[in-house]
Amino acid sequence: MKSISWVVLAGGQATRMQGQDKGLVELNQKPLIEYVLEVLKAHTGSIYINANRSQERYQEYAPVFADHYQGFVGPMGGIHAGLTHVDSDWVGFVPCDCPQISPTLIQRMQQEISDDDEILVAHDGDFVQPVFTVFHRRVLERLQQFLDDGERKIILFYDRCNTRQIDFSDIKDSFVNLNSQQELQQFKQ
Repeated sequence: MKSISWVVLAGGQATRMQGQDKGLVELNQKPLIEYVLEVLKAHTGSIYINANRSQERYQEYAPVFADHYQGFVGPMGGIHAGLTHVDSDWVGFVPCDCPQISPTLIQRMQQEISDDDEILVAHDGDFVQPVFTVFHRRVLERLQQFLDDGERKIILFYDRCNTRQIDFSDIKDSFVNLNSQQELQQFKQ
């Protein structure tokens, strides 16, 4: 099994969360990012957080770095920063707002890596879950060119690499993410 460093993506604008920093929004008196970190900590000692604000607060949990590209380029900015900042060959990425992330997801991603792969991406049985992903560092130069060309759609980048989808239809609940106060309230009920 390959060793992976993991990056929690908390760098978004959270426009649907009224601009609140999503990873720090609380669910049952606990910031959303803590749910994700608890699962990761059971499987690796190498955890980082990509955040473009609230960095001092996130620093309480793990080392933090911001996007290198200005102006919020989406999850690709966090993935680029992760591949630039973290020095392991394989870097996994998960969003900060998924309180039901399963340990199985982390284990299976680690077990599925083969030397032929460049990117592994989760599939829930219906849809690709593009920010539940593992990248090999060798795609960094291509990713940088992709972003320099003004591209932002993660799925388009996956088409340019040796990308393999990993089936997680048995743990679909792992992908429930809370993007708005309304979703947060519905989830609590």
